[in-house]
Amino acid sequence: MGRRKTPNQRNRNFLESSKLNNVTFQYYLDLLQQLAISRFEWKNLPKTVDERYLELTLFFDGFAVFFEDEVLGSLALKAMINGRYNLYDIPIRRIAYANNGYRRNLNSKNSVVLFNNMIHTPAYDTVLLFARRLANLDRIIDVNCNTQKTPVLIECDENERLTMQNAYQQFDGNAPVIYGKKGIKEGLTVLKTDAPYTADKLYELKSKIFNEALTYLGIVNVNENKRERMITDEVVRSMGGAMMMRESVLTARTQACEQINDMFGLNISVEFKDGGVNNVDLYGGSAQDMPGNSGKEPNSDVG
Repeated sequence: MGRRKTPNQRNRNFLESSKLNNVTFQYYLDLLQQLAISRFEWKNLPKTVDERYLELTLFFDGFAVFFEDEVLGSLALKAMINGRYNLYDIPIRRIAYANNGYRRNLNSKNSVVLFNNMIHTPAYDTVLLFARRLANLDRIIDVNCNTQKTPVLIECDENERLTMQNAYQQFDGNAPVIYGKKGIKEGLTVLKTDAPYTADKLYELKSKIFNEALTYLGIVNVNENKRERMITDEVVRSMGGAMMMRESVLTARTQACEQINDMFGLNISVEFKDGGVNNVDLYGGSAQDMPGNSGKEPNSDVG
């Protein structure tokens, strides 16, 4: 009989595989999170407001609150909703807090709620979904590539193991003749695994899912397999979904800037980082004509 893996060996293999699964998942989660919180350029933010912290809060919680502290100055912190809503489902009472124990009761008269998008939801859960799907495909690709290394499975008695190893080395080394003792074929079974190579198709699928994630984040992307054959109009049309998703997240932030400026007399603004995309060439107009620089959602504190 062949050697069986001991429980310790099986456990070690499982732990190594599990660790690689987790590292792969964490890689995609970190990648998409960094893309998400790096999309915007905030201008004229007070020095007491941390842009990174603000975007992280919007990413994980879906909303944050901007207000003035008499001692610390302007702040943008995490918030808890406390109490009723106005006519437009905007919370009237808010509690700002920080992990160091800071806490401040606020309302619609002395603070502004910033939302992550037009439906007031965080991006974390969706990014988590994409990260899991991408990591799963990555690991499947690894497994499929590894199966290409062992196309032949040889079954033999334990006392014939060394003989078979030597014979396979000759086979793998392209030896013209392989010599073996008489009766070697008795009790010997050779199986060809013939594992199909599908890594290329899986990689193409992974690329499509990654592009879906970029579209969700409002980041322009073009199908790698088609971009060389696409004309300019097709490129512009292919970006429609990404641009409309950009509209949602940018408009929510722009509205918050307008309210903050009106309430506190500031001049804060926010723009989406284009990452090298030429707005004028693609849209035939100025940056102000692009999707994402217009449209308002009622956000008054009526009621």
